[in-house]
Amino acid sequence: MLTHGQIWTAIDRLAAAHGLSASALAKRAGLDATAFNRSKRISPDGHTRWPSTESIAKVLAATGASIDDFMALLAPEGHGARAHGGFMEEAAPPPRAVRAIPHIGLAQAGAGGFFDDAGFPVGGGWDEILFPEVEDEHAYALEISGDSMRPVYRPGDLVVVSPAASVRKGDRVVVKTREGEVLAKELVRRTARTVDLRSLNPDYEDRALAAADVLWVARIIWASQ
Repeated sequence: MLTHGQIWTAIDRLAAAHGLSASALAKRAGLDATAFNRSKRISPDGHTRWPSTESIAKVLAATGASIDDFMALLAPEGHGARAHGGFMEEAAPPPRAVRAIPHIGLAQAGAGGFFDDAGFPVGGGWDEILFPEVEDEHAYALEISGDSMRPVYRPGDLVVVSPAASVRKGDRVVVKTREGEVLAKELVRRTARTVDLRSLNPDYEDRALAAADVLWVARIIWASQ
């Protein structure tokens, strides 16, 4: 029996496969950005809602996925061969292992309560997205907004950040200052005194920050592009 959870999980997996959050997928499909929010998956009386067939049709059209592609995202792992026209046809392979990771918009990240002093996600203000398994259990996703990271990152793009990953010269990083500013830049140099950053958008200035003014630096390990 098909369940609500299977359908919503398939939507989340489809979004992740295209490097999108559920809200970005909804926007790409011409739906309201909140159409797939977790709050919309439960009715006011506490019952689980089904996504509409129209919304599913729109996300399939927006991603170029077929209904068979979508149904493959419902298949449980270990699903074997199936009969087709008298022959045994191998079923589509199960999707890569996924898990829920915290997710917020980059513009929100500067507010208090989302990170501890080491740059690890904390608090209950995060949403979640399903994403192919990453090694860092503290990894999180930020959704890009604005044009300060163009042409590398565009509004609606998703970047996955690993606060536990080592950071090297030339890495694209997310930096948070003690004043609460959150920046996505390229690391040029990091010393005991300074953190030098190159802007991804040439229309924006590079930044040279005193190391004492930087709360943390975390590496971007994946981005939808």
